[in-house]
Amino acid sequence: MDFPLSMSDVGLWLAVTAIILLITSELLSSSTEYSRSIVIEKKRLRLVALGLGTGFMIIAIMHVFQSV
Repeated sequence: MDFPLSMSDVGLWLAVTAIILLITSELLSSSTEYSRSIVIEKKRLRLVALGLGTGFMIIAIMHVFQSV
């Protein structure tokens, strides 16, 4: 059974998800009124976003070295 997504598709998904999570974490950390009512760990959200961004960078570097 083949994996239905290519590495480019996975990299694109990681990039979009990382951007959405980073924007969300920045919006939550900048507004103090709304962040009190939202129960979410901002530090963990930011770490997950940075991890996804790192995963995207690894896939992008792999793609560059494979095309050379």
